[in-house]
Amino acid sequence: MGLVEYVVAAVVTIFAAVYGVILFFRHQPRLPVESELKYITNDKTQKTYDLPERLSSRLKPCERTKELSVIIPCYNETKRLGKMMDECIEVLRKQYDQDDSKFEIIIVDDGSSDGTGAYALLLADELGLKPHTMKVVTLAKNRGKGGGVTHGLLYSNGKLSLFADADGATSFGDVSKLIDTFKLSQDDDDTIDIVNPMIAIGSRSHMVNTDAVVKRSFIRNLLMYGLHTLVYIFGIRDVKDTQCGFKMFNVESVRRIFPHMHTERWIFDVEVLLLGELQGIPVKEIAVNWQEIDGSKVDLARDSIEMAIDLVVTRLAYLLGVYKLDECGR
Repeated sequence: MGLVEYVVAAVVTIFAAVYGVILFFRHQPRLPVESELKYITNDKTQKTYDLPERLSSRLKPCERTKELSVIIPCYNETKRLGKMMDECIEVLRKQYDQDDSKFEIIIVDDGSSDGTGAYALLLADELGLKPHTMKVVTLAKNRGKGGGVTHGLLYSNGKLSLFADADGATSFGDVSKLIDTFKLSQDDDDTIDIVNPMIAIGSRSHMVNTDAVVKRSFIRNLLMYGLHTLVYIFGIRDVKDTQCGFKMFNVESVRRIFPHMHTERWIFDVEVLLLGELQGIPVKEIAVNWQEIDGSKVDLARDSIEMAIDLVVTRLAYLLGVYKLDECGR
C-alpha cells in the first residue's frame, strides 16, 4: 500500500471514529407524555387544561392571543421564584397598562421535589393574577433547563416569547428593551413584527470588568472564559454572551428553531443560536443589568465537562449531518 492509500485510509478511519463518537453522544429528546400537554392554574379546582397546539416548522402558527409569553423553567425554585415573580408581574403590568390579559406566565416545573408548582400557584393568588394568566406545566421526568425552555416555548401563545431564569439575576425591567427591537416602527407604532423571524438576547458582556463578574470565584471566571473560547472556536462569533438566561423570540423564530432542538442541558443556548444562524435569523444583543444570585443549580466540575462535550457534539452533529432541520427526525 502506497503513501496515498495510507493517508486515505487514515482519513477515513478518523472520520468514521468521529462520526461514531457523535452518534454515541448525540441527543434525541423524548416526545411529551400526555400529562405534559396540560397545565393547571390558580382557579382552586386542580383541574387540568389543554395547552395550545404545539408549534411546528411545517405549519403556520395559529393566531396568537397574547402579546407576550414568559417561560420560566424551574427546578426546586421555591426559595428564589417569589422575588423574581414580584418584579416580573410589576414590570409586565406597567408594560401593558395593567391589562393582565395581554401576557401569560408559563412555569415549567422540571420534576421539582420541593413543591415549586404549587408554590407558583400561591404566588399567582398573592399577585392577584386571574386564572389562566399563570400556567403551571409539570414535566413527568426532569429534562434539564433546555428541555424545559423548549417545551414551554413550543406551547406558548404569545406573539413574542421570553424565557427568563427563575433566580431573577437579570433585571426584568430590561424586558422593554427586548420588546422594542421587535417593533415595526421605533417611533410610536406598537405593532410587533411576527412575520420576519428575529431573536433578541440579553447580554452581560458589558459587565466583564464590573464587580458582579470580577468578584466571582477564580474557578467560575476561568470556566466562563474557557466556555466562551470553545463557543467562539465552534462557530458563534457574532454574539458576545451566549449564556444569559434572558432571550426573546417572535412566534416565527420560535416556529423555525425550537421544533429542531436536540440539546436539553445547559449548553442549549448555543444550539438555539446555531439554528438561528443556519436559517439566517438575525440576532440583536441587548445590554441588560445582571447580578449573581445564590442557589445556582450548576455543578461547576461536572456540568462544565458536560457543557464542553455537548458544545462539541452539537456543532459537529450539524456539520456532519447527524442533526438536521427535520424536527429531530420526526
